[in-house]
Amino acid sequence: MNSVAIEQNADDWSGLFSSHLDTVMKRAGSALASTGFDSLLVHSGTPPLLFLDDHHLPYRAQAPFKVWAPLTDAPDSFVLYTPGRKPQLLIHQPVDYWHKSPSMPDAYWTRAFDITSCATREVARAALPRDLSRTAFIGAPFQELLSWGVASINQEHLIAQLDYSRAAKTPYELACLREANRLGMLGHEAAERAFRGGGSEYDIALAFMKACGLREQELPYNPIVALNENGAVLHYQFQQRHPPERQHSLLIDAGAEFGGYASDITRTHSYSNAEFADIIRRFDILQQKLCAQVRAGIDWRDFHQASYRAISEFLKEIGVINVSADEAIDRALTTVFYPHGIGHLLGLQVHDVGGRQRDPSGGEIERPYNHPFLRLTRKLEDGFVVTVEPGFYFIDQLLDEAKQKPIGKMIEWKRVEQLKKFGGVRIEDDVVARGNGFENLTRPAR
Repeated sequence: MNSVAIEQNADDWSGLFSSHLDTVMKRAGSALASTGFDSLLVHSGTPPLLFLDDHHLPYRAQAPFKVWAPLTDAPDSFVLYTPGRKPQLLIHQPVDYWHKSPSMPDAYWTRAFDITSCATREVARAALPRDLSRTAFIGAPFQELLSWGVASINQEHLIAQLDYSRAAKTPYELACLREANRLGMLGHEAAERAFRGGGSEYDIALAFMKACGLREQELPYNPIVALNENGAVLHYQFQQRHPPERQHSLLIDAGAEFGGYASDITRTHSYSNAEFADIIRRFDILQQKLCAQVRAGIDWRDFHQASYRAISEFLKEIGVINVSADEAIDRALTTVFYPHGIGHLLGLQVHDVGGRQRDPSGGEIERPYNHPFLRLTRKLEDGFVVTVEPGFYFIDQLLDEAKQKPIGKMIEWKRVEQLKKFGGVRIEDDVVARGNGFENLTRPAR
């Protein structure tokens, strides 16, 4: 966590976390009771080894662990919770001269736990109750676990209840998400300056990370830093070391992390083309109007349909298609330019869990037949945090397919050729659904 932010507001953070942990314990207690278990044992995760190698992949704390403790640098640690008792944190601190062991945490949240240092898994097992026959384990299984005598490993109905309830964020979680957005926007401002200065994708990515104060493995996801036509690749994963011969545009989708919680922010910039800059400005207005529609009670599938119509109308306005929004929607023409969903749940994970879950017991709410990529199909409730990320792109694969179909006549191909060099436009904010409206976490962060 950002130590300055914590030191300045230690009492506030302590109170927020205490209330948050009460909620987490209540949810866990309810889930345990309904599934017949007495205790919950959650593992923080272990970085896996590469195949035929002695090198580990970068460690990432697992979300079911992070919801209990904002401890993101202590692999092989555990939280044990038994309703009515203080949670126990077993922090792995190996005796190792090859690597530095995690420090014993001493922060606003630590007083909520009984904390034990464990040099090995054997020590951790000895610190747990002898009988774990009514204890449910959640996490990536490890070899020794089979001998520990736990009652279940990743029991489906238990996880479903915990995932479903996690969608509604506590005030503590929202505070972490606000800080993640503040850090993310510092990164975006630095990235735009690097772009204006003629930097490469790699230069821009470095500027983003430096401004956030985070290493790449500490970011919630690999930043999408796409210059020019690369902006048409939805999850563009490379970072070219040299700038293109001519700079036209930047699409950057990058977030920061704070206390284990992620921000997910996208901005698009024009380098010098005034017309494209105006298109971005107008699309930003469209995106803000969509953000204003977020509130508790809306069905996300309906919200996506509203974004589909808004983008259809926009494509007509800027001369990319030559038919009405109604016809573009009826003929699935808009999908050629807008092939993804309007957004997803956000929290401990960038694509947070439970987005398509029917109820606490499990099951899925089906996606609309014509929008198979939606990650969220639930009705929003107070405290849900979602991304709102409309976009349109000039994707060769989809354009080539459209050319071979009747809908090809509905596309203004000369206009497409004029705009293809910019790749596309996406603008994304993180938004909290409220009973009487919404809170945009991203815009105030700037």
